[in-house]
Amino acid sequence: MKRRTFLTVAGAGVATLAAPSILHAQTPLRIGLITTLSGPGGYLGADIRDAFNLAVEMEGGKLGGVPVEVVVDDDGFKPGQGKSIAERMIKNDKIKLLTGIVFSNILGATLPDILDADATYVSPNAAPSNFAGKECHKNYYVVSWQNDSLHESAGQMAKELGYKTAFILAPNYQAGQDALAGFKRMFGGKIIGEQYTRLDQTDYSAEMAAIRAANPEVVFQFHPGGLGIAFLRQYAQAGLIDKVPMAVASPSLDHTTLKAVGDVALGLWVSSHWNVDFDNAANKKFVPAFMAKFNRTPTYYASQGYDTALAIAAALRQTKGDVGQAAFRPAMLKADFASVRGAFKFGPNQHPIQDWYALKVVKSAAGQPEIKTQRKVLTAHGDAYSGLCKL
Repeated sequence: MKRRTFLTVAGAGVATLAAPSILHAQTPLRIGLITTLSGPGGYLGADIRDAFNLAVEMEGGKLGGVPVEVVVDDDGFKPGQGKSIAERMIKNDKIKLLTGIVFSNILGATLPDILDADATYVSPNAAPSNFAGKECHKNYYVVSWQNDSLHESAGQMAKELGYKTAFILAPNYQAGQDALAGFKRMFGGKIIGEQYTRLDQTDYSAEMAAIRAANPEVVFQFHPGGLGIAFLRQYAQAGLIDKVPMAVASPSLDHTTLKAVGDVALGLWVSSHWNVDFDNAANKKFVPAFMAKFNRTPTYYASQGYDTALAIAAALRQTKGDVGQAAFRPAMLKADFASVRGAFKFGPNQHPIQDWYALKVVKSAAGQPEIKTQRKVLTAHGDAYSGLCKL
C-alpha cells in the first residue's frame, strides 16, 4: 500500500532540488514529514500532519515566504519503517529538512541517520532524554518539550494539589521511562507503586488490581493515544475512578481521548503547555481555523505541529530558504514567531523553555465535559538535561 502523500504548491512541479541549500525562485523546498498515521496512535500523527499543512495553506503554500512541498509518509508505528523512510527521503529525494515523528522509539531509530547525513530535524513531539543532554546536536531542534519536563509539570501539579502518595505507570520504552523519571523528580511524595506496561497492551486488569491493593492518594499514568483511552475506560470499569483520583500530563488525556471516554474523565487533572482556551492572538487564529478545516477540536499534538511549521517559517523567512546550517541554525534559534502556547524560546540544548499549566475536566455550559485551564504551575521551565549539552 502506498502511504506517501504530498502537499503540492500551486503552480510548482514536484522537482528534486539539485542544490538543496539555497532555493531558486518558485522552486519548492521539500520538507519530509515522517509520522504515525496508522494503528492506535494514528490520530496523533494525523493531528501533527494536518496542523503543519494548515500553516502552509494559511500562507498560500509557503513558509516564511518560501514555497514548500511537504512530503508525508506513515511510519506505521514501526521504528525500522521510520528509519527506512528517512533514508529514502534523504538519499533519493534529497530532502534536508525533516519533522513529524510522534514516538520516541521511532525517533531513536531514525534521528542518527538524519544527523549523520547533515540534514536537520525539527521535532513536533518526541523528545527523549538521551538526545537532550550529552547526545544533543546542532541539527536537532525540539518545539514540543523534553519528555521529562512534560511529566515534571504533572508531578508539580500533583504536589500542589496536596497528594503525598502516588502509584505511577507507563509503557516500557524511552518516553515511558522519561515520563516516570520526570514525575518523580517534581512530585516529592512517596511512590508506593511503579509499573511498566507494554506498548501493545490492551488489558490493564492486573494493573487495576495492583492500584486497588496499594490504595494511593493519586495515580499518575502515561498512556498516549488509544492506550490512554483503553486505560481510562478500564479504570472506570474497575470502580477506581471515584476512589483514586488521577493527575496526568496531556498525552494521557487530550481532546480526542476526552471525546472517546466522556463523563468518565470528569474531575481529572491534566498538566499541559497548551489548551484550546489559551487567550493569545496566535491561538485565537489557529483553533478556529483548524476546526473549520477539519471539523474536530485540535489536540496539543496539533498545536505542536502548527508551532513547528511557524518556527520553521520564521527561520526560512530570515534565510530566504537556505537550509544550510550556517544560515539556518542562528535563524532557527531566534524562535522569532508567535507560539499558540504563549511564551516560547529555545534553551541551550535547543529544547523549549516554556510555561506549564494545570487543566481540569469539567462540565461545559452545554453539559458536556471539557478541558479548562485552571492556573500556571511552572514558569519558564526548561529541562533537567540542558546543562549536559555542549553546543
